[in-house]
Amino acid sequence: MKRLAILSMTFLLAIAVVQIQAQEPKKVARKEAKSERKALRKLERNEVNEVSKSSFFADFGNVPDVKWTKAEYLDEARFTKDGKDLTAFYDFDGKLVGTTQVKTFADLPPKGQKEIQTKYKDYSIGPVIFYDDNEYNESDMLLYGLQFEDEDNYFVELTKGNSKIVVRVDPRGIVYFFKQL
Repeated sequence: MKRLAILSMTFLLAIAVVQIQAQEPKKVARKEAKSERKALRKLERNEVNEVSKSSFFADFGNVPDVKWTKAEYLDEARFTKDGKDLTAFYDFDGKLVGTTQVKTFADLPPKGQKEIQTKYKDYSIGPVIFYDDNEYNESDMLLYGLQFEDEDNYFVELTKGNSKIVVRVDPRGIVYFFKQL
């Protein structure tokens, strides 16, 4: 009788462990996928990829007045949707890497605003860009001429005299130096 009770308790415990592991958030899976990111491939063609255009239609619908540009590594689509000016970036395979949108300093997380105002108090605040990553594409992003492991971030241009820098602010408000311009 004791053996049957111990065996059934062990079986129930094993089922509980399997169910808990199966309920891990999807973000963990996405982070694991992002750890296997692929570097950007140079676009060898002279025109925007037709696959990028088709993917854009699938991602954003029939948006009028889209302005396409073929950059060195990414196809770029500039457009307005729901009153917001956006730029979508597509990789070598025509898959959405992410989008950018012009924001204001007030859109930054309060912690990031405070840190910039304290640490960079002698700098003038310039344009703020929000980068929204497509979590389902492991391609890295390229902004300000630098490739980086992308995730949703704000990029703030700061100017002091002839010196111009860009800082990156993550959604938690942590500020990182990104690039000297």
